[in-house]
Amino acid sequence: MAKTQPVKQQSRGLKNRHVQMIALGGTIGTGLFLGAGQSIHLTGPSILLAYLIAGIACFLLMRALGELLLTDLSAHSFIDFIRKYLGERWSFIAGWTYWVCWLSIAMADLTASGLYMKFWFPHLPQWVTGLTFLLILVLINAVTVEAFGETEFWFAIVKVAAIIALIAVGVVLVVIQFKTPVGHASVMNLARGSFFAHGAKGFFLSFQMVLFGFIGIEMVGMTASETNDPKIIIPKAINEIPMRVILFYLGSLMALMCIYPWHYISPNQSPFVEVFAAIGIKSAAAIINFVVLTAAASACNSALFTTGRMLFSLSYGGKTKLSKRLTKRSKAQVPVNAMLFSAVIIAVVVLLNFFIPGKVFTLISSIATTCFLFIWGSIILAHIKYKREATAGKQKEVSFKMPFAPYSDYFVLLFLIMVAVVLMFRFETLVALIGSVIWLFALWLFKSGINRAEADKSHRLK
Repeated sequence: MAKTQPVKQQSRGLKNRHVQMIALGGTIGTGLFLGAGQSIHLTGPSILLAYLIAGIACFLLMRALGELLLTDLSAHSFIDFIRKYLGERWSFIAGWTYWVCWLSIAMADLTASGLYMKFWFPHLPQWVTGLTFLLILVLINAVTVEAFGETEFWFAIVKVAAIIALIAVGVVLVVIQFKTPVGHASVMNLARGSFFAHGAKGFFLSFQMVLFGFIGIEMVGMTASETNDPKIIIPKAINEIPMRVILFYLGSLMALMCIYPWHYISPNQSPFVEVFAAIGIKSAAAIINFVVLTAAASACNSALFTTGRMLFSLSYGGKTKLSKRLTKRSKAQVPVNAMLFSAVIIAVVVLLNFFIPGKVFTLISSIATTCFLFIWGSIILAHIKYKREATAGKQKEVSFKMPFAPYSDYFVLLFLIMVAVVLMFRFETLVALIGSVIWLFALWLFKSGINRAEADKSHRLK
């Protein structure tokens, strides 16, 4: 493992529409399509409040990230700012953790793709779908950064169009009081039962899957070095996050619960597919299933992009043969070797789906969510340190400021801590939390060992 350091200029092939849709795709994730059923089951209509709170926290997180990015447009990712403000050891841990995070995301979404394919092919093994998707996306990512951007653009278009259509259909069904197997489509379905289905406990437990739906939102920070006009494009993408949360999360979930009473929604499958199948619109259910399949492919596509570039950055400047191979780029400036290495590790999910197909998604999504808490917390801590130095005149300030800082920073940190505490109250997520802590501690020890070895070597040379 090489000492992390800034890498030389990469291709700026991502256009405005690519970055806008990458940001949008990061907002609309598999957690919404697959995990919303579990969240609705846990908390009922108050799921809308949970998504609103999480959306506010994620928006403030992105404003902090955006302010950091615009202070130095030569930076290749937010890891550079973690290194600058929190130190080399912290950035080493954050960089490798972020790489593992996206490996987990890819695994979770390959698992989800297998679940979605069962809608059409009930007896198709999950691992077959996962392996096929992975191979196709590896080929796309190996071409050029433009190929990745264009693919992600169309993936996002499909998701956006589907959610807008879902909301429109929901409005129509409510207006005509459409008859369902369990009543009629109505706004009053939201008022059935308690607002907090299982009290405060269920409400807080829902945040694990709610936050999983926002994973990938920080990926805009990975595209900065390959965006042709980051000073204009990145602030625009970040400022549109509140409207996306209101429209895509709150709007779609409200439409679902108006069409179908929330206590009839199963926690074990996509509520988008379940609701339309239950009201007898089979073709609509198939279309929604295609959309959620697209969402899973989109997240895996983003994972390949991110893990390849992060591994390239982490290996850059290394003296080992492996490091030198991982930092080789194609003629189109794509870090193909790093991306392929990451893809091989992601392929492990094929074996997991073969042995434990029913348990993979919850386990891996929990690991990913837990690791992202550390990454997002690191971004906020770096921003707090930057603001202190900027106030003291040691760092330049930019016009794109995080609102209400530093109080907004502390709000995000408290929110992330709250989610970490919530993870302790379920066995699956507690295991993931403990595993993540062990991982972070192991990286800290490993980096300490590297530092001691380098110090000893330097001392001997003198």
